[in-house]
Amino acid sequence: MERVTLGTIELSRLVYGMWRLGDDADTSPAHVQAKIEACLAQGITSFDQADIYGGYTAEALLGAALRAAPGLRAQMQIITKCDIVAPVGRHSGARVKYYDTSAAHINASVEASLREMAIETIDLLLIHRPDPLMDHLETGAALDALVAAGKVRAVGVSNFRPYDVSLLQSGMQSALVTNQIELSLMAHQGFTNGDVAYHQQHRQPLMAWSPLAGGQLLSQADTKLRDRLAAIGAEHGTDWSAVAVAWLLRHPAQILPVMGTNSLARIASLSDACKIAMDRQTWFELYSLALGREVA
Repeated sequence: MERVTLGTIELSRLVYGMWRLGDDADTSPAHVQAKIEACLAQGITSFDQADIYGGYTAEALLGAALRAAPGLRAQMQIITKCDIVAPVGRHSGARVKYYDTSAAHINASVEASLREMAIETIDLLLIHRPDPLMDHLETGAALDALVAAGKVRAVGVSNFRPYDVSLLQSGMQSALVTNQIELSLMAHQGFTNGDVAYHQQHRQPLMAWSPLAGGQLLSQADTKLRDRLAAIGAEHGTDWSAVAVAWLLRHPAQILPVMGTNSLARIASLSDACKIAMDRQTWFELYSLALGREVA
């Protein structure tokens, strides 16, 4: 599996997303361990978490697996996020859902994440959502201090626009190494609205959440796109989802799709996307089908 350098860390080109970990019928440490091992067997070594996932439960499910099989930690890069406060779980007393990028909240979130996941260092910490009340100097200094203390190896953001990234970076010494944004054949606006271009210009590989569009590719009324994806998949001995991910991998911005599934069989086939070499015309063919028209 290809590896991508983000500042001081390296991630696998495909990332396993754990946002649905708590939705599985089996959340036992042994079953979570089986998912991790199925990823590692393919060279998928990077795992995406967030404090809020599963109503603030997903990190603890990962931690239980790592406590049961501590040898796994050395083979993994663990990503997590903070700043969303929702009135559930540990924040059930909140009156309203809000964002908190204060130093106090970031530090408390990191300590909780380290404890819940039974780890000593977070490989990559992301600010989950842009905070309209962010004091970029305070937030930046807090992130710098976490890196200096060795609690976090690298920092980045999620769902930020280029101007949000520039603002936060202007208050920091450490480099922001990535932005995790929604990108897929159905959420392709980032390729033309400046989001992808900004990070490509600054040589910051992007992470793509919901690379399969959360099922929209299967549910759309016009079947031309999904039929073409299925046909290309069949030519490569795989299915439509691998082709949709390969479409993202083809872009020169070094996009890292974050793949989330609780099925061990589906996990075992995630790396099929890396086996598909997509030429330029096929990329534009799929893009045109997603647009519903040919490019201008």
